[in-house]
Amino acid sequence: MSFNSREYEWADITVSAGGIDLVTIRAIKAKKKVEQEAVYAKGGEPYAIQKGNSSYEGEMELLKSGFDQLEDAAGGDITKARFDVLVHYGDPSKGDVMRTNKITGVSIGECEEAAKQGDKFMPVTIPFMALGIKKNI
Repeated sequence: MSFNSREYEWADITVSAGGIDLVTIRAIKAKKKVEQEAVYAKGGEPYAIQKGNSSYEGEMELLKSGFDQLEDAAGGDITKARFDVLVHYGDPSKGDVMRTNKITGVSIGECEEAAKQGDKFMPVTIPFMALGIKKNI
């Protein structure tokens, strides 16, 4: 039995959004949150933990040129678009089994562009909400 302990590295990740390969992406994160509440009964210690609604959020960091490309694809206003983001992990040329996660229904409510003297490039961080995250599609 062979054992491969190689971990994914940033160079092994490909991200596409709205059908565009985001070659200027510098970071991506997405998370699922589930509401939780301790339930108390007799005594002062929790009796159980009840779970409620799920929510999904994250952020992407792109270079300005990639942000512009994504915004153009969204019709000029990225805050009015909804799209899916695919995150592909692995490099088949290195013997990796590919894994793809799909962040569905991404909606961006704000975006900020900023630069200052001396900057060599301009990163744009885009926080988002999503409708779901499908693992290993």
